[in-house]
Amino acid sequence: MIDRLIATLAARGETLAVAESLTGGLLAATIVSVPGVSKVFRGGLVTYATDLKHTLAGVDADLLAEHGPVHPEVARQMAAGARERCGATWGLSTTGVAGPGAQDGVPEGVVFVAIDGPQRKVEHLTLSGGRQTIRQAAVDAVLALLESSIVT
Repeated sequence: MIDRLIATLAARGETLAVAESLTGGLLAATIVSVPGVSKVFRGGLVTYATDLKHTLAGVDADLLAEHGPVHPEVARQMAAGARERCGATWGLSTTGVAGPGAQDGVPEGVVFVAIDGPQRKVEHLTLSGGRQTIRQAAVDAVLALLESSIVT
């Protein structure tokens, strides 16, 4: 899927950027695995710490204080922040709990992925299978969300 997605974006003259939390760079690494991706990929932010979601990705500090980092609006604002700060057509984001165990009362496997650009979407996922499986599933989900938004 990633090869086709990058080819489609390149053909359309569109670019993308990412803001990641639970995936910790896995999304960016997946994207840059495609030869020629430099025509499409602008860059990304790994905002693993909650405060960096605000200072680097531009997520509203009050939102983070009230709801924490695992929230649909946080995912939406992270995607918008990646797009705006990196000057891309599309911003993608991942935030959630990969485990093991819950974080701040949020169960393992609760994930939000988002895209921001010509279309804006947020998806809530409830994943299982352990830390690496959850991280990979989050990457796959946000790429599928983007693909479903650009396929005509």
